[in-house]
Amino acid sequence: MSDATTATRPGAAAPGTRRRSRDLRDLPAALLFLLPAGTGFVVFFLWPSLRGVWLSLTDSTAFRTGGFVGLENYQRMVADPVFWNAFQVTLWYVVLNIGLQTVLAVLLAVLMHRLTRSMVVRGIILTPYLVSNVVAAMLFLMLLDYRLGFVNELIEGLGWDRVMFFGDQALVIPTIALVNVWRHLGYTALLLFAGLQTIPENLYEAGRVDGASELRMFRSITMPLLRPYLGLVLIVTMIGSFQVFDTVSVATQGGPANASNVIQYYIYEVAFSRGYDFGYASAMSVALLVVLAAISIVQFRLTRANQNDMA
Repeated sequence: MSDATTATRPGAAAPGTRRRSRDLRDLPAALLFLLPAGTGFVVFFLWPSLRGVWLSLTDSTAFRTGGFVGLENYQRMVADPVFWNAFQVTLWYVVLNIGLQTVLAVLLAVLMHRLTRSMVVRGIILTPYLVSNVVAAMLFLMLLDYRLGFVNELIEGLGWDRVMFFGDQALVIPTIALVNVWRHLGYTALLLFAGLQTIPENLYEAGRVDGASELRMFRSITMPLLRPYLGLVLIVTMIGSFQVFDTVSVATQGGPANASNVIQYYIYEVAFSRGYDFGYASAMSVALLVVLAAISIVQFRLTRANQNDMA
């Protein structure tokens, strides 16, 4: 009776009204906490993106502010064979890098989850990721050097011919992909390992009781329940793979004969080496942004990364 009286007492605020009033009082504090991240987003992402879109519609260079030229830069891009070659080279790198890295990362994460959860092992696995891209590229440039590299010395010692890992048009992209797989494998595996820890252990116990093998439990339990985490990891690694630059810049400078001239390196060359053509470089950057957004949306929908089978 007292609750009903309180709810119907004249002048008493409804629960929904009190909640909205409390939310409004908390709004200034929430905005204050969001201010640093919001400022960083506007200054370092939103404004440069909008500026890049505008530059792509001009003939600006490093030495002058150009005028509006509409879609001329995009028309030039469509007719540019070097751009399409760079795009194909990048796609080939992405396929190799993501395919190999994902398979190895899943296997490594499952082994850690099923065999050991030692912090020491996790630290060792993560160590290559702590090495910068430039240092990793220089390291493998020395290891794989045609004349003085340890790997070629070993190959020759086994009686085989030396290999030009960074100088062969057919091998340069697989070599760069392997270098970056080595560097990022541990980090990717730890992301998937975190997802594996959310899978209830009683599911595996039930599988063992039913006589299921480790391979069967991997197919029927691990992979279906790991799918949301794997989907997000694929999106992140795909975006990172399309943005490969450091390894190419240090090891090959786009060679030999544009065989490793990935799209990011070509954009850099156009903007800062070949005529400082900011307008055309910005047009290619905008095109790459659109491609990445489209691929990310398709991946997100195909992998259903926002859905969890355990829900």
